[in-house]
Amino acid sequence: MRGEFHRFSGTIEVDRDHPERSSVTARISVGSIDTKIQKRDHHLLSAEFFDAAKFPEITFKSRSLKRTGENGGDIIGDFTMHGVTKPMTLHVKLTTAPSSESLPERTRWIVTTDPINRKDFGLMFSSATESI
Repeated sequence: MRGEFHRFSGTIEVDRDHPERSSVTARISVGSIDTKIQKRDHHLLSAEFFDAAKFPEITFKSRSLKRTGENGGDIIGDFTMHGVTKPMTLHVKLTTAPSSESLPERTRWIVTTDPINRKDFGLMFSSATESI
């Protein structure tokens, strides 16, 4: 199943002198899910899955940053979905090389994570579907 969220926000605070003091936060509105099938979206938002009325947001808040190379690093933080918080590491790589000592106005990054297992967050389909 593929889908996307249309409403999200975040902040990135960069301390260029001490990158380890930088921070990242992100919020995703669960109610903005779009799988292109309205009936499925309604089911995903219901108490049977995301329970968007009770858990309206998915969040990430960084705890620490670690440089892993000249143009990369790991952002270690807490990922919360469906009322469950688990540690998560965002692997970040700068793809726009700095043109001087400061980063350019528009900087491009690649951010990856390890796979997220929805079952770790209590997100299950009906037991009959889960056993298939």
